[in-house]
Amino acid sequence: MKPMSERFDYWKRWGKLFLRLMVIGTLFVGLSVGSIYLLAVFVGAPPLQVPQTTIYYDVDDNVIGESNQSGQNRYWVQLEDISPSVVDATIAIEDRSFYDHFGFDFKRIAGAVLADLKAMAKVQGASTITQQYARNLFLEHDKTWKRKVLEAFYAYRLEVHYSKEDILEGYLNTIYYGHGAYGIEAAARSYFGKAADELSVSESAMLAGIPKGPSYYSPYADSNRSKERQRTVLNAMVTTNKLTKAEAVDAENEAMALQTFNEEQIDPETAPYFTAEVKKELRNKLSLDERIIEEGGLHVYTTLDSDMQEKAEDLVSNSIEEKSDIQAALVAMDPKNGAIKAMVGGRDYKESKFNRATMAKRTPGSTFKPLLYYAAMNNGFTPSTLVRSEPTNFYYDGDKKTYSPHNYGDAYANDEITIAQALALSDNIVAVKTHMFLEEKTLVDTAKKFGITSKLSAIPSLALGTKPVGVLEMTEAYSMLANGGYSVEPHYIEKVTDRDGNVIYENKSNKELILKPEAAFVTTSMMTGVFDESLNDYTKVTGSGVDHLLTRPAAAKTGSTSTDSWMVGFTPQLATSVWIGYDEGKNLNHRNDGFYAKKIWAHFVEDALEGEKVKEFKAPEGVVGIEIDPQTGKIADENCPNKRLTYYIEGSEPHEVCDVHVDAAQQQDIQEDKKGFLDRFFNWIR
Repeated sequence: MKPMSERFDYWKRWGKLFLRLMVIGTLFVGLSVGSIYLLAVFVGAPPLQVPQTTIYYDVDDNVIGESNQSGQNRYWVQLEDISPSVVDATIAIEDRSFYDHFGFDFKRIAGAVLADLKAMAKVQGASTITQQYARNLFLEHDKTWKRKVLEAFYAYRLEVHYSKEDILEGYLNTIYYGHGAYGIEAAARSYFGKAADELSVSESAMLAGIPKGPSYYSPYADSNRSKERQRTVLNAMVTTNKLTKAEAVDAENEAMALQTFNEEQIDPETAPYFTAEVKKELRNKLSLDERIIEEGGLHVYTTLDSDMQEKAEDLVSNSIEEKSDIQAALVAMDPKNGAIKAMVGGRDYKESKFNRATMAKRTPGSTFKPLLYYAAMNNGFTPSTLVRSEPTNFYYDGDKKTYSPHNYGDAYANDEITIAQALALSDNIVAVKTHMFLEEKTLVDTAKKFGITSKLSAIPSLALGTKPVGVLEMTEAYSMLANGGYSVEPHYIEKVTDRDGNVIYENKSNKELILKPEAAFVTTSMMTGVFDESLNDYTKVTGSGVDHLLTRPAAAKTGSTSTDSWMVGFTPQLATSVWIGYDEGKNLNHRNDGFYAKKIWAHFVEDALEGEKVKEFKAPEGVVGIEIDPQTGKIADENCPNKRLTYYIEGSEPHEVCDVHVDAAQQQDIQEDKKGFLDRFFNWIR
């Protein structure tokens, strides 16, 4: 046996070696940790941009559509907008040391390693919330040691650059809860039809248990397994002192109302034609690429009025025979600012995504005449101007060509009628005569002022709307009459915010006075005549048949060609266009098909403005109103059977009093006198 001194020296040498190794090891670990820290700092903060569902809202902030490509729903909500019970349940079941570690839990990792070595396979997970968040952001979900090392580094970078609250918020917004729901907000909506901040303890515990195996623990997959998993989560919350045992029992026994679920269901999108135009505006006006639009988590606040949209779709659907191939388009616009309130681009978006409201060009027929008569009011004409209505041949292009239009049904006054009557009765002869008097280029230039961008030709038939234009164009043009002459820019989006709530776009309406307000109002006043039966003469006013449906002042014009039927008009609050026709351009049967547009228009205007204040068209300065005899265009006297309040640009109003009814009145007086004499005579001889 060695002497004590030798044994002491032996252990002393080994002790020094051990201490040196400890120091070296500590320095190595310290340098390693420091190097990793410096590397994490040098590499910088990892980006947190993950795919999120873009949400579309109507004018009342109701959700009308979502970009859920591949059946995935993603939303991002702030941590304060998540129920605290969700946070407690998630930490209890997923990572109880979340607030104490730096991205990975050594105890859990060691336990997982031992379990894997024992089974000679990767069988147990030890990922922290931070690691899972890192995996959701950057890495594939394969179970390999390489992935675990990379995952740990990503997790460490997250811990270095972000707060625990940021990490927890990110995790809860990206974790998969099954059935296409990514994040707690999507899960809350999908499973319980509510927002994440409305979840109860019971609901929170059930959802917190799903990410471990979404297809296994989902209540839609197996209600019993889901309930067992919920109990496990509730017990974990008791262990972490977030619930008492009594509270856990109450939560377990709480009856939950799960949403009805169908794996094949397709979320119906409100106003699909409108939403498609919104996406175009995002691309073209805001210059956003497709990926940002679909996965950027944008919040798009649109101009759509869902109530109006529903009424428009119902009217189009129910007014036209189901078996008919006739198509339809409808646009409703706020004339003050150009906001599109409702849009129907066809009868069935699933069958045809071609938007007839914005893409099609169709001949507008007589709906083009108000633009002509606005030009006439600016060039010396008045509502009382008399023009002869009779079959006429028009010569143009240096008298080389002839144009011979006809009135509908070959109905002519064969006499002079007023411009106001001509518009109400849609007299084609008077329209072309007015057009030719002004010179054809005047209408082309005027149409451009009204926002018509379609190609037009300075020809006689342009007065009758023979050149194709768009439904949206006509709505914009009529809006300028409705608002007193100001330009409007049709738009679908009021505001767009990014995933963090920052406003990246807000619509700014720039109004510019383009038309003369006096002429615009006089034209509007004449357009109300299409519903005034007192203007009937040799044919009916064009609004006949639907005039009884209207309970508020409205100005409008019908239009019909062999292939198209239109009704375009406005109230002070709403401008609306309706088009009916075949995609192939087949001829319409106007006796049956021609009434669709008028019927849809009148019903829509009434239904859309139901409950709204009835407003009158307000005359601007420089306009005077006089009661006129509709047939003569002169000031009505007490003998005139019909009187109509008619507006004129100040200085152009008539001063001559109507006298054509005087003789008739005198004859009636004579007859009354004769009758009185005979009565007296027979009374005398009795």
